[in-house]
Formats: sequence, C-alpha cells, structure tokens
Amino acid sequence: MIQAIGLTSAPRGELPPAVDDLSFEARPGKITVLLGPAAAGKTTALRLMLQLERGRGVALFRGRPLHRIPNPAREVGVLLGDTPADPSRTARGHLRMLSAAAGVPAGRADDVLELVGLSGLADQRLGGFSRGMDRRLGLASALIGDPHTLILDEPTEGLSRREAAWLHGLLHSYTAQGGAVLVTSRDAKEAARTVDRVVTMQEGRLVADQEAADFARTRLRPRVAVRSPHADRLATLLVDESQRAEHAADPAVGRTIEVVRESGTRLAVYGSSCGAVGEVAFRHGILVHQLADEVGDTGPVTPLHRADGRLPGPAAADVPSAPQPPDGTAPEPAPAPAPAPMLRVIQAARAAIAPKGTDTVSDTLTLPIIGATVPAARPARSSVPAPEKLAIPRLPAPGPAWPLRYELRRTLSDRTGLFAAVASVLVSLALALLLARHGEAPMSRVLTGWPRQLPFPPAALGAGLLGALAFGQEFRYPALAPERGTVPRRLGLLVAKLLVSGASALTLGVCVLTVDEAGTRYLFGPEKVISITELPFLAAGWLALLIGCAWAGVLAAGVFRSTAMGLAAVLAVPVVVLPLVQRDVTGPAARSLVGLPGRLGLSALYQWPSGIDQAVSVAVRLATQPVGSAMALSLTALVCAYALTMLRGLAR
Repeated sequence: MIQAIGLTSAPRGELPPAVDDLSFEARPGKITVLLGPAAAGKTTALRLMLQLERGRGVALFRGRPLHRIPNPAREVGVLLGDTPADPSRTARGHLRMLSAAAGVPAGRADDVLELVGLSGLADQRLGGFSRGMDRRLGLASALIGDPHTLILDEPTEGLSRREAAWLHGLLHSYTAQGGAVLVTSRDAKEAARTVDRVVTMQEGRLVADQEAADFARTRLRPRVAVRSPHADRLATLLVDESQRAEHAADPAVGRTIEVVRESGTRLAVYGSSCGAVGEVAFRHGILVHQLADEVGDTGPVTPLHRADGRLPGPAAADVPSAPQPPDGTAPEPAPAPAPAPMLRVIQAARAAIAPKGTDTVSDTLTLPIIGATVPAARPARSSVPAPEKLAIPRLPAPGPAWPLRYELRRTLSDRTGLFAAVASVLVSLALALLLARHGEAPMSRVLTGWPRQLPFPPAALGAGLLGALAFGQEFRYPALAPERGTVPRRLGLLVAKLLVSGASALTLGVCVLTVDEAGTRYLFGPEKVISITELPFLAAGWLALLIGCAWAGVLAAGVFRSTAMGLAAVLAVPVVVLPLVQRDVTGPAARSLVGLPGRLGLSALYQWPSGIDQAVSVAVRLATQPVGSAMALSLTALVCAYALTMLRGLAR
C-alpha cells in the first residue's frame, strides 16, 4: 500500500506550490491513477513521494518511508519519463546491471525481458529502441527487483493503441497477484476504462478520490463530436434551433443542448444526436468533416454556447441526468456497474487470444455513464503470458556483496571509461617518447609521461575521470538512485565505488608504467633506459597519486552529482590546493620526521617483519611530499562534504 499524506512541494517564488497538501492512498490489488491536465502537479507528486524533490509531507510504502527501506528496488519499481539508460549498452547488459543493483541473480534480466516481450532484442543497443520498446524496457527495469509497488509516470504516452492495451493488461495481471500500481494520466476516458481508482488533481490540489465507476458516472458524458471548417456558424445554428424547439415545447426535440469548442474546427455537442446535428448542417449547407458519437470528458473545459444562457458548474459536480425518452415516460434505470475484477479479467485473461497485429478489440462492458453502454478495451495479443504465468518465485534477500557486483557490472559495461583509460595510456606513451628523445627529463618522469610543464600527468586525469564517471553516470542514467535508501546502503555503495575505482586506477598506473618503458626500450634501445634506484618509492607514489585522483573524482561527483564537477575537483588539486600546501611543506622546518620508522618499531608490541621499516619510510616520504599532502587534504574535505550531503538527504 502507498500512503501519501500532506505532500507539498517547495515554494516557487511568487507562484503557488506545484503540489499543495495532497493526500491519497493506493491500495494493493488495484491500479490507482493520478489524473489531471498538464502542469497539474502529477509528476511532482511522484517525485515528492520518491524523495527526488524537496518539500513537505510523508509517503509510506507498506508503512515505511523510502529512506527507511533497506533496498528500495525490492519494494518500489519506478518509471519516470523515458528509460534512463546509456544508449551504448545492450538491453541485457543494462538489466543485468540493475539486477546486481537490486541484489538479485543475473538470470532475472532474461526473465523480465521475456516477460515484457523483448527477449529477441536482448543484445540490441538501447540507442536503437523505438518509443514502445523503450517503454517495455522501462517496465522491465521497474520489475527487475520483484517489487511490491509500481510507480509509473504516464506509461502510455506516445504508445499506439495496441501497445497501450498490452501495458494495461500486464498491469492488471500484476495487481491480480496483490501488487499496488500507481500511474499518472491525462486521459479521463482511458482512466475510467482501465483503472480501479481515480485520484483527480488540478493545480496541485486534490479534487476528487473516487472508484472508477463513480468517476465515470460523474465526469463522463455521451456527446457528438463534430469537425467542420464552419464550426462557429454550426454552433450558433445548433443553439438557436434548440432554443426555438424548447420554446415551441416540441417533446421530440425540446431539450437543452450544450456546445463546447475544443479546437479551431472541432465541436463537442452534449444533449443531441448525430442525426439531429447532421440535419441542421444539411439544411444550412454546412460542410462536415466528422460526425461521430463518443463519450466525452467534462473536465476543465469552458462551454462556447449553452441554450439556457447559464454557465455550467464545476465538472466534478456536474452530474447529468439520464436522457428523457421522447414519449415523456419515466427513464429506464442505468445499468448496474460491472465490478472492477471483471474489467481485470477482460483485459488480462484474454491477452493471448486476440489475433496478432490487430489493434484494441472492444467487448461491451456496461458502465453507469449516463445510461450509455461504453466499450471496454481488451488488450491486443502480445508476447505477455497469461496472468497465471506472470508469477515469478520470490527472490532471496540481497547479500553483502551486491554493491560490489553492481559496480563491477557498471564499470565493465561503460564504454566511456574504457575509452578514457585507453586515451590516457596513449597520451602518456606519446609524452614519454618525447621526453626520452630530448633526454633532459629524469627517467621517473619519462616512465610516467609527466612533463614539468603539466601540473598533473595525463594518467592522473584519466584516473580522476574514471572515478568521476562512477557517480556521474548514476545521476545521468540513474540505475541505482544513490540518493535513496538507508545510510548503510549508501555506505556500501560508496565503498564499492571506491574499491572498483581504486582498482581501475591501479591497473591504469601499471599499464602506463609498462607501456612507457616498453615503448622507450623499443624505439631507443635498452641502453637508453637508465635504472632507477628508488623504484619502490616511485611506483608507490605513482600508484598512490592515481588512486587518490580516482577517489577524489568519486567523492566530488557524488557530492555535486556531475561527472564534470568530479573532474574539476581533481584538477583543483594541482591548480588550487597544491600551491597553498607547497609553501608550507617546502619551507624551512624546525623539526623533521627522520627516524620515525625506527621509533614506531620500538614502540610496537611485537617485532616487525623485515621490510616494514622500508614501507613505513616510503609512506612517510609520500605524505610529506607537496602533491601527497595536497591530495590528502582534498580527500579529507571531500569525505566530509559527502558525509554532510548524505546526512542532509536523510534528514530531508
């Protein structure tokens, strides 16, 4: 169950809030729709519930707020707008990454691909997906964690009738197993036909909270849709003839009609029939392009004319009576409404019966809409199995290693990171060859490809970019939504990103040293490569620099939610922090750290193994270097900023 209590968005200057004191419930086993026109606050309400936007109020998912749920992907499946996925990834690779994020087996990706009918496109790049395929992938992403609740923002927008009917059938099959579904929509007729409960919004406020049958009875009315290039003239004639017939007290046609302008050439005529409107148009020689009976929405529209000269009341309170028979007898009672489960059975159970390639087929389902009989949509055939086959066994609880598995899958499937690493190695090799050819730079700078003119070597910037992509990709293509979840969950994700980015930087550093040395030996001969006496200190300092850059990129991108800002934080270390630290570190000191490893060994409780003193000496020398001190200071500041950001999001 979803419970939204007092949702209110943050103020927007002098404008009223997009959502103002909204409260409603979405019960399990039912589809609930937030209905309203554009800019009514539907998407903002969903973002407030998911803690993606600042505001007041509480949203409870089975009695718990989202930040108190250990693994949100196992409780709530979300689809807001288009599917946020890297176009270079395949459908299977994207869903396997999500399965690792949700802590479920990798085989779950193939299960949901088959569930939504994309099993034949599992290895296709997402950049080539159509709108309908993208919506199916988004639904598969929402279902990857086997959640109890689905939240979908206008899932049928831009879909064909057949694709929309397929989606409705799948959602009804989902609710038949006890799940709760919350969607948004702007189409009142679709809402009355396909959902169980309608929550109507307008200008950010709750207008009505009704069952679908009650909503249809109070808001939908039969009408005549007319399209004509002379719409204004036809509207005036219809009103005039209705008034004359009413004054003549003709029982056959003497009834009040209402004409509403919907567009430049389109009219909606309430209280009349196709025959009566067609006769008026024929008698006065008016060209008509369309004339059809339909069920109209009496939502926020302003009538163009009304025969009795009065303006209509609010749409939600305008409950028209049943049409009077021509003979003046009492009207027949409206047919009894069909129960919502029947609608689910019609839409979900027959999904595999309709002929392939057909559009929505209509079965007659009587609803209490002003005594009219409205066709209820039946989904066309798709690759979705019958409801009894949709049940997938409950998934085990995620283990402690799920963040690491997720980050490994994300890193290995990220082509941008691979390109950055290869580019860093090639640029370092080119600079190393140039330095070796001139013979002026020391061999340590040749092997690292680091000219004195550059504040940082290219490999360090490449490592920083790898780290910045770790969180930058999360906010550009939110697969895990790192701002949601408990503090242990966020800490686990941060530790996984630090470990994987550190390992990537370590691998990049070893590759740069190996490739630069091999290239220099091959072009200039082995005798040109001078041995380095302090190779352990060089290797340790070089690898520590790359790992520190990668970690700085991870933390900065997590704080500022941007890859560019993460890389900017890495560049700030040599440009801003290093000059400040260098004046203190390189200046004269009254005391030094000479002999510190020996004193540490004497104070230890047990005898250190051989080689520990040398390692401690290397660590001390690295810490006292200007670059090392600047990197340590930057990492400390970024850790504190990340902790404050995480705690602020938890408080919000």
